[in-house]
Amino acid sequence: MKFLISILLLIFVQTCSQNHQPVKTTSMENKAKNNPYYSRTDTTKLDIPNEEWKKILAPDLYAVAREATTERAFTGKYNEFDEVDEYYCAVCGNHLFRSTSKFASRCGWPSFFEADKEGVYYKRDASYGMERVEVLCKRCDSHLGHVFDDGPKPTGLIYCMNSVSLEFVPDPKE
Repeated sequence: MKFLISILLLIFVQTCSQNHQPVKTTSMENKAKNNPYYSRTDTTKLDIPNEEWKKILAPDLYAVAREATTERAFTGKYNEFDEVDEYYCAVCGNHLFRSTSKFASRCGWPSFFEADKEGVYYKRDASYGMERVEVLCKRCDSHLGHVFDDGPKPTGLIYCMNSVSLEFVPDPKE
Protein backbone atom coordinates (compact mmCIF):
# COMPACT_ATOMS: atom_id res chain seq x y z
CA MET A 1 0.00 0.00 0.00
CA LYS A 2 2.81 2.43 0.87
CA PHE A 3 4.47 1.59 -2.45
CA LEU A 4 1.27 2.50 -4.30
CA ILE A 5 0.96 5.77 -2.39
CA SER A 6 4.63 6.54 -3.16
CA ILE A 7 4.02 5.94 -6.87
CA LEU A 8 0.92 8.17 -6.81
CA LEU A 9 2.86 10.91 -5.01
CA LEU A 10 5.64 10.66 -7.60
CA ILE A 11 3.09 10.95 -10.41
CA PHE A 12 1.56 13.96 -8.63
CA VAL A 13 4.97 15.65 -8.34
CA GLN A 14 5.72 15.05 -12.01
CA THR A 15 2.26 16.16 -13.09
CA CYS A 16 2.41 19.36 -11.09
CA SER A 17 5.88 20.16 -12.37
CA GLN A 18 4.85 19.60 -15.97
CA ASN A 19 1.46 21.31 -16.04
CA HIS A 20 2.26 24.52 -14.19
CA GLN A 21 4.79 27.19 -14.82
CA PRO A 22 7.18 27.84 -11.93
CA VAL A 23 5.58 30.05 -9.35
CA LYS A 24 7.81 32.99 -8.50
CA THR A 25 7.63 33.77 -4.79
CA THR A 26 7.31 37.39 -3.72
CA SER A 27 8.14 39.10 -0.46
CA MET A 28 5.66 38.55 2.38
CA GLU A 29 6.05 42.20 3.42
CA ASN A 30 3.88 43.48 0.57
CA LYS A 31 1.18 40.81 0.79
CA ALA A 32 -0.51 41.98 3.98
CA LYS A 33 0.09 45.69 3.35
CA ASN A 34 -2.35 45.92 0.42
CA ASN A 35 -4.84 43.39 1.73
CA PRO A 36 -7.70 44.85 3.82
CA TYR A 37 -8.93 41.34 4.67
CA TYR A 38 -5.66 40.16 6.24
CA SER A 39 -5.74 39.68 10.03
CA ARG A 40 -4.05 37.24 12.41
CA THR A 41 -6.78 37.82 15.01
CA ASP A 42 -10.08 38.02 13.06
CA THR A 43 -11.51 34.56 12.36
CA THR A 44 -14.70 35.81 10.67
CA LYS A 45 -15.47 33.78 7.54
CA LEU A 46 -14.65 35.75 4.37
CA ASP A 47 -16.75 35.63 1.20
CA ILE A 48 -14.64 37.62 -1.23
CA PRO A 49 -15.02 37.02 -4.99
CA ASN A 50 -11.93 35.95 -6.92
CA GLU A 51 -12.09 39.17 -8.97
CA GLU A 52 -11.39 41.10 -5.76
CA TRP A 53 -8.63 38.69 -4.63
CA LYS A 54 -6.98 39.06 -8.05
CA LYS A 55 -6.66 42.82 -7.47
CA ILE A 56 -5.14 42.34 -4.00
CA LEU A 57 -2.91 39.27 -4.13
CA ALA A 58 0.45 38.83 -5.81
CA PRO A 59 0.11 36.74 -9.01
CA ASP A 60 2.00 33.75 -7.57
CA LEU A 61 -0.16 33.66 -4.45
CA TYR A 62 -3.37 34.14 -6.45
CA ALA A 63 -2.48 31.24 -8.79
CA VAL A 64 -1.94 28.79 -5.94
CA ALA A 65 -4.52 30.03 -3.43
CA ARG A 66 -7.42 30.84 -5.71
CA GLU A 67 -6.78 28.65 -8.80
CA ALA A 68 -5.31 25.65 -6.91
CA THR A 69 -2.11 25.51 -8.93
CA THR A 70 0.97 24.04 -7.26
CA GLU A 71 4.49 25.28 -6.70
CA ARG A 72 7.17 23.13 -8.26
CA ALA A 73 8.52 20.56 -5.86
CA PHE A 74 11.61 21.62 -3.88
CA THR A 75 11.30 25.32 -4.85
CA GLY A 76 9.25 26.80 -1.98
CA LYS A 77 10.99 28.89 0.66
CA TYR A 78 9.62 26.82 3.57
CA ASN A 79 10.51 23.41 2.13
CA GLU A 80 13.86 23.23 3.97
CA PHE A 81 13.03 25.71 6.71
CA ASP A 82 13.21 24.84 10.40
CA GLU A 83 12.63 27.99 12.44
CA VAL A 84 10.25 27.67 15.37
CA ASP A 85 6.82 29.23 15.72
CA GLU A 86 3.56 29.73 13.78
CA TYR A 87 2.36 29.44 10.18
CA TYR A 88 -0.57 31.51 8.94
CA CYS A 89 -2.55 31.75 5.70
CA ALA A 90 -0.73 34.18 3.41
CA VAL A 91 -4.07 35.31 1.96
CA CYS A 92 -6.07 36.15 5.11
CA GLY A 93 -3.79 35.65 8.15
CA ASN A 94 -5.71 32.69 9.61
CA HIS A 95 -3.66 30.37 11.85
CA LEU A 96 -2.84 27.04 10.14
CA PHE A 97 0.14 25.18 11.66
CA ARG A 98 2.67 25.17 14.50
CA SER A 99 6.28 24.61 13.56
CA THR A 100 6.41 21.78 16.12
CA SER A 101 4.30 19.71 13.69
CA LYS A 102 6.61 20.37 10.71
CA PHE A 103 8.96 17.63 9.56
CA ALA A 104 11.33 16.83 6.68
CA SER A 105 9.24 14.58 4.44
CA ARG A 106 11.35 14.88 1.29
CA CYS A 107 8.15 15.24 -0.75
CA GLY A 108 9.26 18.64 -2.07
CA TRP A 109 6.85 20.84 -0.15
CA PRO A 110 6.72 22.01 3.47
CA SER A 111 5.18 19.13 5.40
CA PHE A 112 3.30 18.95 8.68
CA PHE A 113 1.75 16.02 10.54
CA GLU A 114 -1.00 18.12 12.15
CA ALA A 115 -3.02 21.24 11.27
CA ASP A 116 -4.94 23.71 13.41
CA LYS A 117 -8.44 22.16 13.45
CA GLU A 118 -9.97 25.64 13.52
CA GLY A 119 -7.77 26.82 10.65
CA VAL A 120 -8.37 24.33 7.84
CA TYR A 121 -11.04 22.22 6.19
CA TYR A 122 -10.91 19.44 3.61
CA LYS A 123 -12.40 18.74 0.21
CA ARG A 124 -12.22 15.74 -2.15
CA ASP A 125 -9.93 16.39 -5.12
CA ALA A 126 -10.10 14.06 -8.12
CA SER A 127 -7.87 16.12 -10.44
CA TYR A 128 -5.04 14.50 -12.43
CA GLY A 129 -6.85 11.16 -12.29
CA MET A 130 -6.09 10.70 -8.58
CA GLU A 131 -8.18 10.67 -5.43
CA ARG A 132 -6.70 13.17 -2.97
CA VAL A 133 -7.82 15.36 -0.11
CA GLU A 134 -7.36 19.09 -0.65
CA VAL A 135 -6.59 21.31 2.35
CA LEU A 136 -8.17 24.78 2.36
CA CYS A 137 -8.14 27.75 4.71
CA LYS A 138 -11.30 27.75 6.81
CA ARG A 139 -11.49 31.56 6.81
CA CYS A 140 -10.93 32.47 3.14
CA ASP A 141 -11.30 29.15 1.25
CA SER A 142 -7.80 29.41 -0.24
CA HIS A 143 -6.03 26.31 -1.52
CA LEU A 144 -3.09 25.35 0.70
CA GLY A 145 -2.10 21.90 -0.56
CA HIS A 146 -3.08 18.28 0.09
CA VAL A 147 -3.09 15.82 2.98
CA PHE A 148 -2.12 12.15 2.67
CA ASP A 149 -2.41 9.25 5.12
CA ASP A 150 1.20 8.03 4.98
CA GLY A 151 2.79 10.47 7.42
CA PRO A 152 4.62 9.99 10.70
CA LYS A 153 3.24 9.35 14.16
CA PRO A 154 1.35 10.55 16.10
CA THR A 155 -1.25 11.35 13.39
CA GLY A 156 -0.07 9.27 10.42
CA LEU A 157 -0.83 12.28 8.20
CA ILE A 158 1.34 14.36 5.90
CA TYR A 159 0.13 17.83 4.97
CA CYS A 160 2.07 18.83 1.82
CA MET A 161 1.60 22.59 1.62
CA ASN A 162 2.61 25.27 -0.87
CA SER A 163 5.11 27.73 0.64
CA VAL A 164 3.51 30.69 -1.13
CA SER A 165 0.22 29.96 0.68
CA LEU A 166 1.96 30.14 4.06
CA GLU A 167 3.32 32.98 6.14
CA PHE A 168 5.76 32.11 8.90
CA VAL A 169 5.72 34.37 11.95
CA PRO A 170 8.59 33.90 14.40
CA ASP A 171 8.27 34.34 18.14
CA PRO A 172 9.10 38.02 18.83
CA LYS A 173 10.90 37.01 22.05
CA GLU A 174 13.59 35.10 20.16
